[in-house]
Amino acid sequence: MEGILAFWQQSGIANFTWGQAIMMAVGALLLYLAIARRFEPLLLLPIGFGAVLANIPGGGFTEPGGLLYYVYYVGIESGVFPLLIFMGVGAMTDFGALIANPRTLFLGAAAQFGIFGTLLGAIALNLVPGFQFSIQDAAAIAIIGGADGPTAIFLASRLAPDLLGAIAVAAYSYMALVPLIQPPIMKALTTESERRIEMAQLREVSQREKVLFPLLVLGLTILVLPAATPLVGMFCLGNLMREAGVVERLSSTAQNELINIVTIFLGLAVGSKLSAEQFLTLNTLGILALGAVAFSVGTATGVLLAKLMCRLSGGKINPLIGAAGVSAVPMAARVVNKVGLEANPHNFLLMHAMGPNVAGVLGSAVAAGVLLAVLG
Repeated sequence: MEGILAFWQQSGIANFTWGQAIMMAVGALLLYLAIARRFEPLLLLPIGFGAVLANIPGGGFTEPGGLLYYVYYVGIESGVFPLLIFMGVGAMTDFGALIANPRTLFLGAAAQFGIFGTLLGAIALNLVPGFQFSIQDAAAIAIIGGADGPTAIFLASRLAPDLLGAIAVAAYSYMALVPLIQPPIMKALTTESERRIEMAQLREVSQREKVLFPLLVLGLTILVLPAATPLVGMFCLGNLMREAGVVERLSSTAQNELINIVTIFLGLAVGSKLSAEQFLTLNTLGILALGAVAFSVGTATGVLLAKLMCRLSGGKINPLIGAAGVSAVPMAARVVNKVGLEANPHNFLLMHAMGPNVAGVLGSAVAAGVLLAVLG
Protein backbone atom coordinates (compact mmCIF):
# COMPACT_ATOMS: atom_id res chain seq x y z
CA MET A 1 0.00 0.00 0.00
CA GLU A 2 2.85 2.37 0.83
CA GLY A 3 4.42 1.65 -2.55
CA ILE A 4 1.19 2.52 -4.34
CA LEU A 5 0.89 5.73 -2.29
CA ALA A 6 4.50 6.69 -3.06
CA PHE A 7 3.92 6.02 -6.78
CA TRP A 8 0.78 8.19 -6.71
CA GLN A 9 2.62 11.03 -4.98
CA GLN A 10 5.29 10.98 -7.71
CA SER A 11 2.82 10.87 -10.60
CA GLY A 12 2.05 13.85 -12.79
CA ILE A 13 -1.68 13.68 -12.02
CA ALA A 14 -1.10 14.16 -8.30
CA ASN A 15 1.27 17.09 -8.80
CA PHE A 16 -0.46 19.05 -11.56
CA THR A 17 -1.54 22.57 -10.74
CA TRP A 18 -4.20 24.50 -12.64
CA GLY A 19 -1.55 26.94 -13.79
CA GLN A 20 0.59 24.18 -15.30
CA ALA A 21 -2.43 22.67 -17.05
CA ILE A 22 -3.38 26.05 -18.52
CA MET A 23 0.17 26.70 -19.74
CA MET A 24 0.37 23.26 -21.33
CA ALA A 25 -2.87 24.15 -23.12
CA VAL A 26 -1.21 27.42 -24.26
CA GLY A 27 1.72 25.35 -25.56
CA ALA A 28 -0.73 23.07 -27.39
CA LEU A 29 -2.41 26.16 -28.90
CA LEU A 30 0.95 27.39 -30.21
CA LEU A 31 1.59 23.94 -31.71
CA TYR A 32 -1.82 24.07 -33.40
CA LEU A 33 -1.14 27.53 -34.83
CA ALA A 34 2.25 26.36 -36.11
CA ILE A 35 1.15 23.04 -37.60
CA ALA A 36 -2.47 23.54 -38.68
CA ARG A 37 -2.47 27.29 -39.40
CA ARG A 38 1.21 27.62 -40.40
CA PHE A 39 1.69 30.77 -38.27
CA GLU A 40 5.48 31.26 -37.90
CA PRO A 41 5.95 27.46 -37.58
CA LEU A 42 9.76 27.62 -37.36
CA LEU A 43 9.51 29.41 -34.00
CA LEU A 44 6.04 28.70 -32.65
CA LEU A 45 6.51 24.91 -32.87
CA PRO A 46 9.63 24.73 -30.65
CA ILE A 47 8.27 27.50 -28.40
CA GLY A 48 5.01 25.60 -27.93
CA PHE A 49 6.78 22.32 -27.24
CA GLY A 50 9.16 24.08 -24.85
CA ALA A 51 6.14 25.46 -22.98
CA VAL A 52 4.77 21.93 -22.58
CA LEU A 53 8.11 20.61 -21.30
CA ALA A 54 8.57 23.54 -18.91
CA ASN A 55 5.24 22.85 -17.18
CA ILE A 56 5.58 19.11 -16.65
CA PRO A 57 5.38 18.62 -12.86
CA GLY A 58 8.59 17.07 -11.62
CA GLY A 59 10.11 17.04 -15.10
CA GLY A 60 13.00 19.24 -14.01
CA PHE A 61 13.57 20.71 -17.47
CA THR A 62 13.87 24.29 -16.22
CA GLU A 63 15.60 23.54 -12.91
CA PRO A 64 19.41 23.66 -12.48
CA GLY A 65 20.74 20.60 -14.26
CA GLY A 66 17.79 20.42 -16.67
CA LEU A 67 18.17 20.70 -20.44
CA LEU A 68 16.09 23.84 -20.90
CA TYR A 69 17.83 25.50 -17.95
CA TYR A 70 21.20 25.22 -19.70
CA VAL A 71 19.81 26.02 -23.14
CA TYR A 72 18.39 29.28 -21.77
CA TYR A 73 21.52 30.13 -19.80
CA VAL A 74 23.92 29.45 -22.67
CA GLY A 75 21.86 30.82 -25.54
CA ILE A 76 19.50 33.52 -24.25
CA GLU A 77 20.97 34.91 -21.06
CA SER A 78 24.32 35.26 -22.81
CA GLY A 79 22.62 36.79 -25.86
CA VAL A 80 24.32 34.34 -28.24
CA PHE A 81 21.26 32.81 -29.94
CA PRO A 82 19.62 36.08 -31.12
CA LEU A 83 22.98 37.27 -32.45
CA LEU A 84 23.54 34.06 -34.42
CA ILE A 85 20.00 34.36 -35.81
CA PHE A 86 20.83 37.91 -36.91
CA MET A 87 23.93 36.65 -38.72
CA GLY A 88 21.81 34.08 -40.56
CA VAL A 89 19.18 36.68 -41.45
CA GLY A 90 21.94 38.95 -42.75
CA ALA A 91 23.21 36.13 -44.96
CA MET A 92 19.71 35.77 -46.43
CA THR A 93 19.11 39.50 -46.98
CA ASP A 94 19.57 41.32 -50.27
CA PHE A 95 20.11 45.06 -49.72
CA GLY A 96 19.87 45.76 -53.45
CA ALA A 97 16.43 47.38 -53.25
CA LEU A 98 17.50 49.69 -50.41
CA ILE A 99 20.76 50.65 -52.16
CA ALA A 100 18.89 51.35 -55.40
CA ASN A 101 16.37 53.58 -53.61
CA PRO A 102 18.01 54.97 -50.44
CA ARG A 103 14.96 57.12 -49.66
CA THR A 104 13.17 54.02 -48.41
CA LEU A 105 15.53 54.05 -45.43
CA PHE A 106 13.31 56.79 -43.99
CA LEU A 107 10.28 54.50 -44.27
CA GLY A 108 12.05 51.85 -42.22
CA ALA A 109 12.88 54.51 -39.64
CA ALA A 110 9.32 55.88 -39.56
CA ALA A 111 7.86 52.45 -38.83
CA GLN A 112 9.97 52.29 -35.66
CA PHE A 113 7.73 55.00 -34.20
CA GLY A 114 5.60 52.09 -33.06
CA ILE A 115 8.40 51.15 -30.66
CA PHE A 116 8.65 54.51 -28.95
CA GLY A 117 4.89 55.05 -29.01
CA THR A 118 4.40 51.71 -27.27
CA LEU A 119 7.07 52.62 -24.72
CA LEU A 120 4.90 55.53 -23.62
CA GLY A 121 1.83 53.30 -23.72
CA ALA A 122 3.43 50.72 -21.43
CA ILE A 123 4.35 53.43 -18.92
CA ALA A 124 0.83 54.88 -19.11
CA LEU A 125 -0.64 51.43 -18.44
CA ASN A 126 0.74 51.68 -14.91
CA LEU A 127 -2.15 54.06 -14.22
CA VAL A 128 -4.52 51.10 -14.56
CA PRO A 129 -4.85 49.15 -11.28
CA GLY A 130 -3.06 45.79 -11.44
CA PHE A 131 -0.41 46.73 -13.99
CA GLN A 132 3.14 47.40 -12.90
CA PHE A 133 5.84 47.93 -15.53
CA SER A 134 9.24 49.44 -14.82
CA ILE A 135 10.88 51.65 -17.45
CA GLN A 136 13.05 48.65 -18.42
CA ASP A 137 9.96 46.46 -18.75
CA ALA A 138 8.28 49.11 -20.90
CA ALA A 139 11.30 49.31 -23.21
CA ALA A 140 11.45 45.53 -23.62
CA ILE A 141 7.72 45.42 -24.42
CA ALA A 142 7.99 48.34 -26.84
CA ILE A 143 10.53 46.55 -29.06
CA ILE A 144 7.68 44.23 -30.16
CA GLY A 145 6.75 47.12 -32.46
CA GLY A 146 9.90 46.46 -34.47
CA ALA A 147 8.35 43.19 -35.71
CA ASP A 148 11.74 41.53 -35.25
CA GLY A 149 11.70 38.44 -33.04
CA PRO A 150 15.47 38.07 -32.40
CA THR A 151 15.75 41.76 -31.50
CA ALA A 152 12.81 41.46 -29.10
CA ILE A 153 14.36 38.42 -27.44
CA PHE A 154 17.80 40.04 -27.22
CA LEU A 155 16.50 43.23 -25.60
CA ALA A 156 14.08 41.41 -23.27
CA SER A 157 16.89 39.14 -22.03
CA ARG A 158 18.87 42.26 -21.12
CA LEU A 159 16.15 44.49 -19.67
CA ALA A 160 13.24 42.28 -18.56
CA PRO A 161 14.12 38.56 -18.47
CA ASP A 162 11.00 37.75 -16.42
CA LEU A 163 8.82 38.99 -19.29
CA LEU A 164 10.82 37.30 -22.06
CA GLY A 165 8.34 34.47 -22.66
CA ALA A 166 5.33 36.76 -23.03
CA ILE A 167 7.26 39.27 -25.16
CA ALA A 168 8.59 36.58 -27.51
CA VAL A 169 5.19 34.92 -27.93
CA ALA A 170 3.56 38.29 -28.61
CA ALA A 171 6.26 39.30 -31.11
CA TYR A 172 6.12 36.10 -33.15
CA SER A 173 2.34 35.78 -32.92
CA TYR A 174 1.79 39.28 -34.30
CA MET A 175 4.45 38.73 -36.97
CA ALA A 176 2.42 35.73 -38.09
CA LEU A 177 -0.72 37.90 -38.15
CA VAL A 178 0.82 40.62 -40.36
CA PRO A 179 -1.34 39.55 -43.36
CA LEU A 180 -4.44 40.16 -41.20
CA ILE A 181 -3.35 43.26 -39.27
CA GLN A 182 -1.78 45.38 -41.99
CA PRO A 183 -4.19 45.43 -44.99
CA PRO A 184 -7.10 47.20 -43.19
CA ILE A 185 -4.72 49.89 -41.90
CA MET A 186 -3.10 50.32 -45.32
CA LYS A 187 -6.45 50.65 -47.07
CA ALA A 188 -7.82 53.04 -44.45
CA LEU A 189 -4.88 55.44 -44.87
CA THR A 190 -4.60 55.39 -48.67
CA THR A 191 -6.94 56.15 -51.56
CA GLU A 192 -7.71 53.78 -54.41
CA SER A 193 -5.73 55.96 -56.82
CA GLU A 194 -2.70 55.97 -54.51
CA ARG A 195 -2.74 52.17 -54.22
CA ARG A 196 -2.75 51.89 -58.01
CA ILE A 197 0.45 53.91 -58.50
CA GLU A 198 3.04 51.97 -60.51
CA MET A 199 6.65 52.62 -59.54
CA ALA A 200 9.56 52.75 -61.97
CA GLN A 201 11.85 49.73 -62.15
CA LEU A 202 14.81 49.92 -59.77
CA ARG A 203 18.30 50.36 -61.17
CA GLU A 204 20.73 47.45 -61.14
CA VAL A 205 23.05 47.47 -58.13
CA SER A 206 26.68 46.38 -58.57
CA GLN A 207 28.41 43.78 -56.43
CA ARG A 208 30.89 46.42 -55.25
CA GLU A 209 28.02 48.49 -53.82
CA LYS A 210 26.59 45.43 -52.08
CA VAL A 211 29.98 44.55 -50.55
CA LEU A 212 30.62 48.09 -49.32
CA PHE A 213 27.13 48.58 -47.88
CA PRO A 214 27.39 46.33 -44.78
CA LEU A 215 30.85 47.78 -44.03
CA LEU A 216 29.45 51.31 -44.28
CA VAL A 217 26.49 50.45 -42.03
CA LEU A 218 28.77 48.90 -39.41
CA GLY A 219 31.15 51.85 -39.55
CA LEU A 220 28.34 54.36 -38.97
CA THR A 221 26.96 52.25 -36.11
CA ILE A 222 30.37 52.13 -34.43
CA LEU A 223 30.69 55.91 -34.64
CA VAL A 224 27.13 56.86 -33.66
CA LEU A 225 25.63 54.06 -31.54
CA PRO A 226 28.12 51.41 -30.32
CA ALA A 227 25.42 49.79 -28.15
CA ALA A 228 23.70 48.55 -31.33
CA THR A 229 26.84 46.91 -32.76
CA PRO A 230 26.15 43.39 -31.37
CA LEU A 231 23.00 43.09 -33.48
CA VAL A 232 24.06 45.25 -36.43
CA GLY A 233 27.57 43.76 -36.49
CA MET A 234 26.39 40.15 -36.75
CA PHE A 235 23.80 41.16 -39.34
CA CYS A 236 26.46 42.88 -41.42
CA LEU A 237 28.84 39.91 -41.09
CA GLY A 238 26.20 37.57 -42.47
CA ASN A 239 25.41 39.97 -45.31
CA LEU A 240 29.09 40.45 -46.16
CA MET A 241 29.57 36.67 -46.39
CA ARG A 242 26.65 36.59 -48.82
CA GLU A 243 27.81 39.41 -51.06
CA ALA A 244 31.59 38.89 -51.02
CA GLY A 245 31.25 35.85 -53.26
CA VAL A 246 34.36 34.14 -51.83
CA VAL A 247 32.89 32.22 -48.87
CA GLU A 248 29.88 30.47 -50.36
CA ARG A 249 30.19 27.57 -47.91
CA LEU A 250 30.12 29.90 -44.90
CA SER A 251 27.22 31.88 -46.33
CA SER A 252 25.29 28.69 -47.06
CA THR A 253 25.92 27.37 -43.54
CA ALA A 254 24.76 30.64 -41.97
CA GLN A 255 21.60 30.62 -44.10
CA ASN A 256 20.74 26.97 -43.54
CA GLU A 257 22.36 24.58 -41.04
CA LEU A 258 23.45 27.13 -38.43
CA ILE A 259 20.28 29.22 -38.36
CA ASN A 260 18.13 26.07 -38.30
CA ILE A 261 19.99 24.58 -35.34
CA VAL A 262 19.92 27.85 -33.41
CA THR A 263 16.22 28.34 -34.19
CA ILE A 264 15.38 25.00 -32.55
CA PHE A 265 17.20 25.83 -29.33
CA LEU A 266 16.06 29.46 -29.35
CA GLY A 267 12.43 28.34 -29.50
CA LEU A 268 12.91 25.79 -26.71
CA ALA A 269 14.68 28.37 -24.54
CA VAL A 270 11.85 30.88 -25.01
CA GLY A 271 9.30 28.17 -24.29
CA SER A 272 11.08 27.38 -21.03
CA LYS A 273 10.03 30.84 -19.81
CA LEU A 274 6.34 30.11 -20.35
CA SER A 275 5.88 28.76 -16.86
CA ALA A 276 2.58 29.38 -15.08
CA GLU A 277 3.99 31.74 -12.47
CA GLN A 278 5.65 33.95 -15.09
CA PHE A 279 3.01 33.92 -17.85
CA LEU A 280 -0.35 33.79 -16.08
CA THR A 281 -0.34 37.37 -14.87
CA LEU A 282 -2.28 40.52 -15.68
CA ASN A 283 0.92 41.99 -17.13
CA THR A 284 0.85 39.35 -19.87
CA LEU A 285 -2.52 40.63 -21.09
CA GLY A 286 -1.05 44.14 -21.16
CA ILE A 287 1.91 42.91 -23.22
CA LEU A 288 -0.37 41.22 -25.76
CA ALA A 289 -2.53 44.35 -26.07
CA LEU A 290 0.49 46.65 -26.40
CA GLY A 291 1.98 44.35 -29.04
CA ALA A 292 -1.08 44.80 -31.25
CA VAL A 293 -0.88 48.58 -30.75
CA ALA A 294 2.84 48.57 -31.59
CA PHE A 295 2.31 46.78 -34.93
CA SER A 296 -0.61 48.99 -35.85
CA VAL A 297 1.19 52.25 -35.02
CA GLY A 298 4.35 51.15 -36.87
CA THR A 299 2.33 50.26 -39.97
CA ALA A 300 0.40 53.54 -39.87
CA THR A 301 3.44 55.80 -39.45
CA GLY A 302 5.25 54.05 -42.30
CA VAL A 303 2.27 54.50 -44.63
CA LEU A 304 1.78 58.15 -43.62
CA LEU A 305 5.42 59.03 -44.33
CA ALA A 306 5.17 57.22 -47.67
CA LYS A 307 2.08 59.33 -48.49
CA LEU A 308 4.12 62.45 -47.80
CA MET A 309 6.95 61.16 -50.00
CA CYS A 310 4.37 60.40 -52.69
CA ARG A 311 3.20 64.02 -52.65
CA LEU A 312 6.74 65.39 -52.68
CA SER A 313 7.77 63.11 -55.55
CA GLY A 314 4.80 64.08 -57.70
CA GLY A 315 3.05 60.73 -57.34
CA LYS A 316 6.01 58.48 -58.14
CA ILE A 317 5.98 56.55 -54.84
CA ASN A 318 3.19 54.16 -53.90
CA PRO A 319 2.30 54.84 -50.22
CA LEU A 320 1.67 51.14 -49.61
CA ILE A 321 5.41 50.40 -49.44
CA GLY A 322 5.63 52.34 -46.17
CA ALA A 323 3.85 49.46 -44.39
CA ALA A 324 6.83 47.20 -45.12
CA GLY A 325 9.01 49.25 -42.78
CA VAL A 326 7.87 47.19 -39.78
CA SER A 327 10.68 44.72 -40.54
CA ALA A 328 8.81 41.38 -40.70
CA VAL A 329 10.97 40.16 -43.62
CA PRO A 330 9.77 39.24 -46.20
CA MET A 331 6.15 38.84 -45.10
CA ALA A 332 5.41 42.56 -44.84
CA ALA A 333 6.77 43.15 -48.35
CA ARG A 334 4.59 40.33 -49.69
CA VAL A 335 1.53 41.85 -48.04
CA VAL A 336 2.30 45.20 -49.70
CA ASN A 337 2.64 43.48 -53.07
CA LYS A 338 -0.67 41.64 -52.57
CA VAL A 339 -2.61 44.79 -51.65
CA GLY A 340 -1.03 46.62 -54.59
CA LEU A 341 -2.05 43.87 -57.02
CA GLU A 342 -5.63 43.99 -55.72
CA ALA A 343 -5.80 47.65 -56.73
CA ASN A 344 -3.88 47.29 -60.00
CA PRO A 345 -3.13 43.87 -61.60
CA HIS A 346 -0.05 45.39 -63.26
CA ASN A 347 1.34 46.81 -60.01
CA PHE A 348 4.31 44.77 -58.77
CA LEU A 349 5.63 46.35 -55.58
CA LEU A 350 7.59 43.46 -54.04
CA MET A 351 11.10 44.70 -54.80
CA HIS A 352 10.16 48.30 -53.98
CA ALA A 353 8.77 47.13 -50.61
CA MET A 354 11.93 45.17 -49.84
CA GLY A 355 13.81 48.47 -49.45
CA PRO A 356 11.86 49.67 -46.39
CA ASN A 357 11.55 46.05 -45.24
CA VAL A 358 15.29 45.52 -44.81
CA ALA A 359 15.63 49.10 -43.58
CA GLY A 360 13.18 48.13 -40.84
CA VAL A 361 15.52 45.34 -39.72
CA LEU A 362 18.32 47.85 -39.28
CA GLY A 363 15.91 50.34 -37.71
CA SER A 364 14.73 47.88 -35.05
CA ALA A 365 18.34 46.97 -34.21
CA VAL A 366 19.24 50.66 -33.87
CA ALA A 367 16.15 51.29 -31.71
CA ALA A 368 17.18 48.38 -29.48
CA GLY A 369 20.66 49.89 -29.24
CA VAL A 370 19.22 53.24 -28.20
CA LEU A 371 17.07 51.67 -25.48
CA LEU A 372 19.97 49.53 -24.29
CA ALA A 373 22.32 52.51 -24.18
CA VAL A 374 19.85 54.58 -22.18
CA LEU A 375 18.36 51.95 -19.88
CA GLY A 376 20.74 48.98 -19.91
